[in-house]
Amino acid sequence: MPGTVPAELEITKAATGTLFRLAFTTRLHGPCYRCLDDAVLELPVAGREYQATNPDGSDELRTPYLHDGSLDLAGWARDALALALPDKILCRAECAGLCPVCGKDLNREPHTHDEEMPDSRWAALEGLRKQL
Repeated sequence: MPGTVPAELEITKAATGTLFRLAFTTRLHGPCYRCLDDAVLELPVAGREYQATNPDGSDELRTPYLHDGSLDLAGWARDALALALPDKILCRAECAGLCPVCGKDLNREPHTHDEEMPDSRWAALEGLRKQL
């Protein structure tokens, strides 16, 4: 089970409703998108929700995380985290990735290949090109 994460919750009562603000920082562990090495990412997460005093059937004026006066903080935090996730988790911004020819980690062994080997999957098309 994951450990607990300290969070800040601010509830502001207004004349027209209630504003909820949530903020926390979490740490993600996983493979780097480019080199598959371990990646650790500190991710700040922030969310805001509003619940009108009289929403009159409008979904925009009510939060889905408030049920019978009880705030579903775990569900809200999960959804806020999902929205804050980056497209790609990288071990570092300048990660060079893997060599497309030999698959070696270019961060540890920067190199180039003198001649590119043609992809054998395209051999049939290459034969057609030569016939034309």
